[in-house]
Amino acid sequence: MTDQEDNRRGDHDSPWKMALEAYFQEFLGLLFPAIHKQVDWSQGYSFLDKELQQITADAESGRRYADKLIKVAALDGIETWVLIHVEVQGEPEDSFAERMFTYQYRLRDRYNIDVVSLAVLADTRESFRPTTFHYQRWGCALSFTFPTAKLIDWEAHWAELEASDNVFALVAMAQIQAKRVKENASRKDTKVALIRLLYERGYTRDQVLRLFNIIDWMIQLPRSLDPEFAQAVYAIQEEKHMPYVNTIERLGIEKGRQEAEKHALESKHNAARKLIARTEMDDQMIADIEELSVEEVERLRAETQH
Repeated sequence: MTDQEDNRRGDHDSPWKMALEAYFQEFLGLLFPAIHKQVDWSQGYSFLDKELQQITADAESGRRYADKLIKVAALDGIETWVLIHVEVQGEPEDSFAERMFTYQYRLRDRYNIDVVSLAVLADTRESFRPTTFHYQRWGCALSFTFPTAKLIDWEAHWAELEASDNVFALVAMAQIQAKRVKENASRKDTKVALIRLLYERGYTRDQVLRLFNIIDWMIQLPRSLDPEFAQAVYAIQEEKHMPYVNTIERLGIEKGRQEAEKHALESKHNAARKLIARTEMDDQMIADIEELSVEEVERLRAETQH
């Protein structure tokens, strides 16, 4: 697999952000139904990207989360901000709960508004289930608790996901399979099965294209399997009489993905530049933190020192 394909496979943030922006209401309905029932959906909701950037700008290093901040109206009439962390690292992070607390208190301090922090854990380590950040010293104590959804818990209810009329069920299934299935041929078969399910749900053409893009992005295949995958998709379309995705559209999807990957890589470079400028970390450590090559870090260091 080429470096470019490795980068494509490693970019989990972008499809999650796309899915949350398109299906936030469905997301809460599937993974946090009790909270979903407390929102006054008739008032709509809005994404607060600039506000989130204000409190995360100096916390980029080490982040591997798809973070979203959304303003909603509660049924009790109180405006509430919902902070969502999607943890998509291959290895869970010990400081995750503390990071949840840090973002919570920064938002509360800066904007003086109720903030509900939610964590979606997309990793496959059964024991990683952070729900609380706690510390105490000399009679002073603090405990911060947040709701968590562990995606692999849905594996015991897979039939329920397959039968669900909630569009976000497909997103959850794609993420679980992306983490669980490693062998390329099996990934292709899994991906085709999800695309078939997508076409069987009677969605509109726009919905099919959006969900196709998310699934296509989450479950990455090596380039060598693209022709087989495309042939399988076209066979499904012909069977269902739904010619929604053609070669040109797939090229357009790929172009959009490449732009997002370029932006993600630039974010990693910027975070590495901060570590170079503000810390005494060596190149190998920075490369490990930001998932870059040592050569890239050496180049960034040389640019920074000029």
